[in-house]
This record gives sequence, structure tokens and C-alpha cells, in this order.
Amino acid sequence: MSDVLAVVEAATEADGVRPLNEHVMLHLRYGGDERARAVLLYDGDDLAGYAHVDPTDPVEGPSGELVIHPAFRRRGYGRRLLEAVLDQTGGRLRLWAHGGHPGAEAIAAATGFTKVRSLWQMRRSLFSAIPGYKLPEGVRLRTFEPGTPDEGAWVALNARAFARHPEQGAWTVDDLKRREQEPWFDPAGFFLAVRPGTDAVRPDGPGTAGGTAEAAGAAPAGAHGDRLAGFHWTKVHGDGEHAHEPIGEVYVVGVDPAEQGGGLGRSLTLAGLNHLRSRGLAQVMLYVDESNAAAIRLYEGLGFTRWDVDVMYQK
Repeated sequence: MSDVLAVVEAATEADGVRPLNEHVMLHLRYGGDERARAVLLYDGDDLAGYAHVDPTDPVEGPSGELVIHPAFRRRGYGRRLLEAVLDQTGGRLRLWAHGGHPGAEAIAAATGFTKVRSLWQMRRSLFSAIPGYKLPEGVRLRTFEPGTPDEGAWVALNARAFARHPEQGAWTVDDLKRREQEPWFDPAGFFLAVRPGTDAVRPDGPGTAGGTAEAAGAAPAGAHGDRLAGFHWTKVHGDGEHAHEPIGEVYVVGVDPAEQGGGLGRSLTLAGLNHLRSRGLAQVMLYVDESNAAAIRLYEGLGFTRWDVDVMYQK
């Protein structure tokens, strides 16, 4: 494990971006899906490369990420590692390349992959003005409370809010608890928009995405018997994680489908930005899918601009 993390750190320092996403890093630190597989490439006794294969989507196929230690690049090891992964997946794979690295693009083209998805990183200064906001009637903000019914209520809301996003919507309480163990986790920056228990919006109401376990009744109650309408989970990256000084992140913003259309998502975003600004941070970042035009318009309207891109290739 320490050898793999050393390869990741060396690549991060050389490229200015982490080669593996948060999900994979958490898997390396704490374990995770037992179906996930790893492929290790050695040069003598030295670990030259690592690949993670995750069976996240039975329809789209497995996804993977790989990294080659900078000291062992330009030897054909990246292609060799990728071909070993393809042997394990039967030639079917979705491959993430973080930061749009030209080496990844070249390997993808040479092995028959095509680009199918782009994930933008957007940023804005926290020194510039942040607009005010107003919550919908009957909604108030409070912070998340670990180790309480907030955990189950949040997982249920996250599943409803991201019912069409299998990577995010499939999070479990265990996935949440792993992040609670991370050094960056701070419940003071994890905001919940709640309604009183008697004023809850049922998930089977108008505009909801059906098919969830709670579709036939009221959503699970939070720590104070209230009902979660939305959330904004912020994050602060420490020195070195993104090869720059500490920076805030709009980590996840979610709104119950029954609450959409009332401006709650925008208000939650602004509440989180004000919190990050109060921490004395200079900048804030977020990730958004290039295909999510509505979200991009929202973030551009709040002063965010495109900074970098992660690319998914598929075969």
C-alpha cells in the first residue's frame, strides 16, 4: 500500500494534479468494494505503475484509473499496464484521465479509446463579492451532525437528488463514514436545508424522481426530527493536495427533486461560499460535468470560470 501511495505522490508532484480520484484514494486507505481490482506493474523490484478497476456501472461497464511513476515514463509502461487491465475486463473499460494529460490522450488514441465525457474544474476568487440569498419559505439552514440520524437521512436524500448519477447517487452510509474519517472533514462546513417534520415535502410528490426506497412514504427524519430538503457539503483542501495553497471546494450540492425550481440550490451554494470565505480562503473550486449546461450557467453566473478538465475515455 505504501508503495502505491508513493507512486501517486510522485505523479502528483510531477503533474500538478492527482492521478487518482477521491473514491480510489479512499479505497486505498480504508478498503471498499470487494469487487474492485488492482493491477501492479513492476520494473525489477520497483513499483512502476498502478491501475484500479472499479465495477461501478453494470450498464456502462467497469471504470479504471492508472498511474505510472514519473521515473518510469516513456518506456511503454502506460500502454502495457492499460493492456493488462483490458485483459481483465474483456476489452471493455471507461478510463479517467485527470487534468487532460497529453500522455493519457496519446495512450487512449493508440489503444482504440474514444473521449466520451469531460468533467470541468471551475474556480472563482473569494475576494470578489458574493451575492446575498433567500431561502424558500419554511426552510432553514443548520449543520450536519455526525453519528446521528442525519447520516441515514442524508444518504437517502443524496440518492434521490442524484438518482440519474450512479457514481454519486449510490453512496452508502459506509461511504459517508469513510469521509468523516478524513482530515479535511468538518461538519461546520456541511450545510443542511431542512423543513420541520410536519412540513416535509414527500419524495413521491410532484417533480420527484421515483424508484427510490422512500418513494412510497416520507423521507427519513434528520437529527432533530426535521426533513432534509437539500444540502451543500463544502471541503477545504490542504497544502499539497492540489499543488497549491489551501483552497475551498463546493464538494457536493444536492436538492430533493420535489424542492427543485425554487432557487434552493443557488441559495445553498451561496451559503457555502460565504462559509469558505469566512475561513480566510482566497479561492474556491468545484467539479461539474460538461454536459450539465444548467449547472454551468448557474456557476458562471456566480463568477466561476473553467480552470481544468478531467476526461473519460471509453472502449
